[in-house]
Amino acid sequence: MAAKVLAIVLAGGEGKRLMPLTTDRAKPAVPFGGMYRMVDFVLSNLANAGYLKIVVLTQYKSHSLDRHITKTWRMSTLLGNYVTPVPAQQRRGPWWFAGSADAIYQSFNLINDEQPDYVIVFGADHIYRMDPRQMVEDHIASGAAVTVAGIRQPLSMADQFGVIEVGEDGRRIRAFREKPTDAVGLPDAPDEIYASMGNYVFTTRALCEAVERDAEDKTSKHDMGGSIIPMLVERGEANVYDFRDNEVPGSTDRDRGYWRDVGTLDSFYDAHMDLINVHPVFNMYNFDWPIYTEQPPWPPAKFVHQWGERVGRAVGSMVSPGVVISGSLVENSIVSPKVRVHSWAHVEGSVLMEGVEIGRHAVIRRAILDKNVFVPEGAEIGVDLEKDRQRYTVSDNGIVVIGKGQRVEL
Repeated sequence: MAAKVLAIVLAGGEGKRLMPLTTDRAKPAVPFGGMYRMVDFVLSNLANAGYLKIVVLTQYKSHSLDRHITKTWRMSTLLGNYVTPVPAQQRRGPWWFAGSADAIYQSFNLINDEQPDYVIVFGADHIYRMDPRQMVEDHIASGAAVTVAGIRQPLSMADQFGVIEVGEDGRRIRAFREKPTDAVGLPDAPDEIYASMGNYVFTTRALCEAVERDAEDKTSKHDMGGSIIPMLVERGEANVYDFRDNEVPGSTDRDRGYWRDVGTLDSFYDAHMDLINVHPVFNMYNFDWPIYTEQPPWPPAKFVHQWGERVGRAVGSMVSPGVVISGSLVENSIVSPKVRVHSWAHVEGSVLMEGVEIGRHAVIRRAILDKNVFVPEGAEIGVDLEKDRQRYTVSDNGIVVIGKGQRVEL
């Protein structure tokens, strides 16, 4: 008989480093890749793997996230399948989630209702493809209390990650440290470390016991990576799963093993640029392992005018339905639904979210424009960064970010 598995997606992230994109939405609800929301990637991985009992724990600014999940992620109730957002319910007292471990502690009723053999606990704000079945099978075979997904990274970058240090067998975790400066390389690759992906598979009893014990510790931060995993590591009950071993149907040699934590504006921008190469670093066109999202009745994209230099065209770009590029040039950009780019405008190396309107003769370079931003005729964004810094957010790498619904002033 197949093991019973419940999937818990942690989607309560506040996403402060992504401001202004998270001004009025939770980080997992931030649009990505034109058509999608960040949360669609983890939910698609779980659904493609056949794990169809999924709860999404939410907290900060969760309305758009709840609405997206409720409208988009509908499963057949005939077989008892569901994807449901679950806000902090204050079941343990008059307080919100104090951390990701506390979120699970306050949601024990969800586990008790399903009585699963194993619980998948995945984050909601990473961009990647993964077949969770292979990780679950590895966990069951190991007999460990928890299995932590690790992605290989250069030893020199250890101080940027939560680092998983393993024993001589290469599997058992002997230490789990946050951004160490003295990390030790892997037994089979001394110049590499395992960075935690924030994805875990637990044996249910072990998870519940560890979270209950953590809840009693008033000094704990009640965090899965900072509290629960180190507790099970200390007991010798934690294993690592090498993400390199995960084989996703339809993957290319170029995008196999891709995983990005888009926690900053620069990493968010860079992950978008990974989509638009001729041979993309992350391939959205893998129809064997699709990324699902809502599909409203938008018409196809339209490119109009062909008079002299007034030619509507897009090069090296991804253009979503409902877009009209009218006598303008879009290069190396991601264009979301219902965007309008008017004549003689030039958009280069940018991310335009839903409903953005670019006026005639406007110039947009290396920018992220959130939903419904209006750029008037002749405006320039990303041309004079010093001027832009006075009005907008500019990232460390010089990406200009304009928040939702703003009207650019000349």
